[in-house]
Amino acid sequence: MQYTGRYNSPLGDIFLSADETGLTGLWFDGQKYFASTLADAHEEKETQILTQTKKWLDIYFSGRAPDFTPPLSLIGTHFQKAVWRKLLAIPYGQTTTYGTIAAAISKSRPAFARAVGGAVGHNPISIIVPCHRVLGAGKKLTGYAGGVDKKLWLLRSEGVNLSHSENQK
Repeated sequence: MQYTGRYNSPLGDIFLSADETGLTGLWFDGQKYFASTLADAHEEKETQILTQTKKWLDIYFSGRAPDFTPPLSLIGTHFQKAVWRKLLAIPYGQTTTYGTIAAAISKSRPAFARAVGGAVGHNPISIIVPCHRVLGAGKKLTGYAGGVDKKLWLLRSEGVNLSHSENQK
C-alpha cells in the first residue's frame, strides 16, 4: 500500500508518496511525470516516513543541508536506480554533468549521457534525490521536470555559483 501527503514549500505544493519501507515519490504539483510511481491503490495518511520527509524538507528549505535522508523506496529500472544512486552522491551545493554520471556508470560507454538524462528526468523523488544538481555539457543549465525556474531557485538556495551556467541558457 502507498500513502500520500502534501508539503507546502516556498516553490509551491509538493505531493509525497511512501510505502511501508520508504519514500516512493516527491513531485511539485504539475511537474512532468507527476505521480508516475504512485500505485492505483493509495491512501492519504500521515506515516512516519512522510513525517521524516517533511522534516527533511523543513531543514532543506531553511537553507541548510539536512544531515539525514529519509528511507527511500526507489521504483524504476536497474539502470534508472544506478543513475539515481549517483545523484544521491552529489553533495549539497555542488553540481555534476550528465556526461560525468554516464562515465561513472559505464567506463566503456561514456557517450550515453542522453540515457542518463532520461533517467535523471524520470527521477520520482525530486530534491532529496538531487536531479536539480545535474547540468549539461559545459555546465550548461538544462531542463528540470519541475521547471527550470525551480531548478535555479534550488541551486541558488544551496549557494551554487550559476553565473557561467545562466549565460548559456
